[in-house]
Amino acid sequence: MALKVLILGVNGFIGNHLTESILENEDWEVFGMDLGDDKIKGLLQNPRFHFVEGDITINYEWISYHIRKCDVVLPLVAIATPATYVTHPLRVFELDFEANLHIIRKVVQYKKRLIFPSTSEVYGMCQDKAFNEETSSLVVGPINKQRWIYSCSKQLIDRVVYAYGAQEELSYTLFRPFNFIGPKLDTINEQKEGSSRSIAQFISDILYRGEIKLVNGGTQHRCFTYISDGIDALVRIIRNQDGCASQRIFNIGNPTNDVSVKELAERVVALAQNYPKIADLAKKVKITPVSAEDYYGPSYQDASFRVPSIENAQKYLGWTPKVSLEEALRRTLDFYFA
Repeated sequence: MALKVLILGVNGFIGNHLTESILENEDWEVFGMDLGDDKIKGLLQNPRFHFVEGDITINYEWISYHIRKCDVVLPLVAIATPATYVTHPLRVFELDFEANLHIIRKVVQYKKRLIFPSTSEVYGMCQDKAFNEETSSLVVGPINKQRWIYSCSKQLIDRVVYAYGAQEELSYTLFRPFNFIGPKLDTINEQKEGSSRSIAQFISDILYRGEIKLVNGGTQHRCFTYISDGIDALVRIIRNQDGCASQRIFNIGNPTNDVSVKELAERVVALAQNYPKIADLAKKVKITPVSAEDYYGPSYQDASFRVPSIENAQKYLGWTPKVSLEEALRRTLDFYFA
């Protein structure tokens, strides 16, 4: 019998790419909910895809029924933009923790399998050279740095899921994405600064502002993972061959794509000059350092680096990322401008 997969947040960045991959490569059925369908319109006619427009904080009955009906539940709804962490911290907590806790409890009640998105942010300002899922400490800043409410909300959910696994035998997998990038990450047509994640923000800056502002000069390093690599790992987790992913936590990242945010911006600008639609704009764009306080406000704090250990994913999932940073950036720009 074909697997039935419930994806909440199916129109989001991970959700829409995962659904597309499942429908193309597997025989599973996908049941999805989101507030809109702009990224999944091309999938709506597929007979194995069942979509409803809805809100996880309102449509409790639909969610409860489909958790009961499905085999695997992926609650992918979250606020994941740093600007919102500092401007609307309570919204972040209410959605990322409270709303998702309700869903997790239903998964436990109906004894289904949970695949839940943790985040690389749970490691905070950990000083380990490579973050390990079992041994690395999770280090965040003081309470007045509200930026960490996202990290803390996600960390607490991780601990609750782990506890349900230990006490109630919940079948779960936690996965921690390390800066997934690719087409449809965020809208590039959004002109508000800080409303998007880095790649989409840089493209939007080129299109609308002629200036890329780098928080603290862009000296902080991140490891960027192309979305197809991330989806490959997720599909392996869903398959769970021989229980390889059961009650485990996986970093999903590409440690070879470690780069400073400044270098990332420079690469995006240089590559953008090869696309006639935006070449002139890219040639004129300025890259300007700004303080974190000026850009985000006094409640912001950041980590200087985030490098994942991917030994667990390699050992248990047989997964290794394949797409270089250069290729990831090209594929993303091709989607918008080729």
